[in-house]
Amino acid sequence: MNYKNELTHSIFETISKSAEQLHVQCYVIGGFVRDLILKRGSHKDIDIVAIGSGIELAQQVAKNLPSKPKVQVFKTYGTAMLQFEDLEIEFVGARKESYSKDSRNPVVENGTLEDDQNRRDFTINALALDLHPDNFGELLDPFNGIDDLESKLIKTPLNPDITYSDDPLRMLRAIRFATQLHFKIDDGSLEAITRNSNRIEIITKERIVTELNKILEAPKPSIGFLLLEKTGLLKRILPELTALKGIDEKEGQRHKDNFYHTLEVVDNIAKHSNNLWLHWAALLHDIGKAPTKKFNKKNGWMFHGHEFEGSKMVFHLFKRLKMPLNEKMKYVQKLVFMSSRPIAIADANVTDSAVRRLVFDAGDFIDDLMMLCEADITTKNPNKFKKYHNNFKIVREKIIEVEERDHIRNFQPPVSGEEIMKTFNLKPSREIGIIKEKIKEAILEGDIPNEHEAAYNLMLEEGKKLGLIASQ
Repeated sequence: MNYKNELTHSIFETISKSAEQLHVQCYVIGGFVRDLILKRGSHKDIDIVAIGSGIELAQQVAKNLPSKPKVQVFKTYGTAMLQFEDLEIEFVGARKESYSKDSRNPVVENGTLEDDQNRRDFTINALALDLHPDNFGELLDPFNGIDDLESKLIKTPLNPDITYSDDPLRMLRAIRFATQLHFKIDDGSLEAITRNSNRIEIITKERIVTELNKILEAPKPSIGFLLLEKTGLLKRILPELTALKGIDEKEGQRHKDNFYHTLEVVDNIAKHSNNLWLHWAALLHDIGKAPTKKFNKKNGWMFHGHEFEGSKMVFHLFKRLKMPLNEKMKYVQKLVFMSSRPIAIADANVTDSAVRRLVFDAGDFIDDLMMLCEADITTKNPNKFKKYHNNFKIVREKIIEVEERDHIRNFQPPVSGEEIMKTFNLKPSREIGIIKEKIKEAILEGDIPNEHEAAYNLMLEEGKKLGLIASQ
């Protein structure tokens, strides 16, 4: 099988010419080839294997390119990288690898193309295209990866127990590819992941999170999370999620399975948003339900304060997984904390005051919060589904109306602390906070408009009540 006509980018001709000048054989291999055959659009990362020095080949390619790009050399790994136009090209010498039990970093030796294909994670990633001028574009497929592409199957080239034990990150990669490509993991491979799930402990948290992020960004993330749960990986990575699994029953009263509900919410979000951190908020929005679950004879199953508990758990989860503890984490925390607020006011009789407070508290996140709450509607009852969505539509319309009139989003009270200090000749004190709070509350309640004159007059009134005298 030959794919010469698909290797249209000029870079492949340059690589071929450079390899000939050095008298080495080279091949394009891995994800680029897989996606080229699947016609998955342009792949910007290209892996080149040289039977010889990948570093020397990269340097020769850079010399032959008109832009003379800088070559980044990673001597420890025997690799080199250069950027050309919008492509990132990595060069490596063909190698064989051996592993020790406590590390995923292999001992590397020079090897043949066959050795290099043997060390690949999956048959669909072991496909190589020859770049030698005589065989340009010819496919080398020792493990029938083409058949697995056609069968939509994720399978390891060698014994899956060895593949996954050697580098346990491959277990997550198998699940990630199954999610992204909508492929099935080979039964033997899936069983091997389950057997080796404890090996995930040697993988760094950063690498685990990279794979989780890619699963969350897939069109249907639930595919990946169901596989993670089935293989036992999820309880080792995100025990807060597996704690949601199951339905309890007391006195004939049951609650929904919050694990499967969560996955539905994440899928709903993925249909409408490509914001990774909103996807994380959807994944974690109910994690506070496991520790707050209680049964009450009068009201049945209750999860009182699960939003507050969940928002605290977000911080600990992010810290444990070495995820960013910056604005991204605060964004997820806030959406988890506020995830029930719009539901509480989703009613045809919602007041302006309730909407103002929602907009004020959510700030710039109000639109994402509303999207999360709409995604949270997973009822299978068509009448309820329609009713809830109609109620949220009313809230959305009310938000627009209140926003246009009152400009509440991220508003600062029209009278500043400095103006209060100047008016009453005060130094920083408790009275300033009291007056600012009264003005804020009056605006949110709709007692005064969000304007300076009305806020200033209220400031004078409240100052008088506190025994303060305004300077003339």
